[in-house]
Amino acid sequence: MKPEDYVQQKAAASGSSFYYAFLFLPKDRRAAITAFYAFCREVDDVVDEVQDPGVARTKLAWWQAEVAKSFAGQPTHPVMKALMPLAGPFGIEARHLLAVIEGCQMDLDQNRYLDFPNLQRYCHLVAGIVGEVAARIFGQTDEATTAYAHKLGLAFQMTNIIRDVGEDALRGRIYLPVNELQKFDVKAHEILKRQYSDRFTALMTFQTDRALALYDEALALLPPADRRSQKPGLMMASIYRTLLREIAADNYQVLHQRVSLTPLRKFWLAWKTQAFGRVV
Repeated sequence: MKPEDYVQQKAAASGSSFYYAFLFLPKDRRAAITAFYAFCREVDDVVDEVQDPGVARTKLAWWQAEVAKSFAGQPTHPVMKALMPLAGPFGIEARHLLAVIEGCQMDLDQNRYLDFPNLQRYCHLVAGIVGEVAARIFGQTDEATTAYAHKLGLAFQMTNIIRDVGEDALRGRIYLPVNELQKFDVKAHEILKRQYSDRFTALMTFQTDRALALYDEALALLPPADRRSQKPGLMMASIYRTLLREIAADNYQVLHQRVSLTPLRKFWLAWKTQAFGRVV
C-alpha cells in the first residue's frame, strides 16, 4: 500500500468530523492535512489502544525517534513518508509533531487535572498545536491567525471532553477539572460508575457554556484576511458547535454513550459553511 493510501484510510476510518472539512480543500492541502491528521491518530491510538502503559511509553518513544529520523531525511513509517514531502511547503516542523506526542504522554502519567489552567496545558499540546499546523496547511497569511487557531483547538478539545466523559471514564480518566467537580458536588466515583444527577447536569451545562464561549472568542480572533483560507476550521466549528447543542438538548446523556451527528449531517454543515462562509 502506498503511503498516500495508508493515510487516507487512516483518516477516513476514524469517522472524525475533521474529515468532512478536508473534502473541500485543494488536492495538495488535502494531502497535507490528511497525512498530519493520520499522524495524530497514530500517536493517539497508542495511548487509547495499548493496555500496558510501559508498552505505550515505548511506542511513543519510537514515534519521537521516527520524527527525528524523518526530519533528517529517513522516514520509515507510511505516515511519515506521506507527510515529509509536504512538511516544508506547509510549514510543518518537528516541534509540532513532538508536542502532539508529549500531549499523548501526559495521558499515561496523569488522569486528573486540578483546575482549568492545568487542563489547558494538556489541551494546548493535543489540540492547540494541531490547530496551529492546520491553519498553516489551510493557507494562513496573517500571523494573528495562530492565536485564533489555538483558541479554536481549545474549543474543539473541550467539546471532545464533554462528548467523551463516559468513554474516558472507562479508561480511568476524568478530564473535568477537580475543583469544578467540587464546585458542583460531583464525585469522581459517580462519573466512573456512570451515575447521572442534577449536579452532573449542572456541571456539564457549565462546561458547555464555556466551550461555546471559546468558539465565540476564537471566531473573534480570526483576521478578515484569512477568513476565506480558514474555512475548513470554520466548518469544523459549525459541526462541533452543533454537536454541543445536541448533547445539551439530550440532557447530557454522555456517561453511557457517545453522542454523534450522522455523516450526512456533518457533510451538510460543512457544505453550508463552504457555501455561505458562516458558522451556525
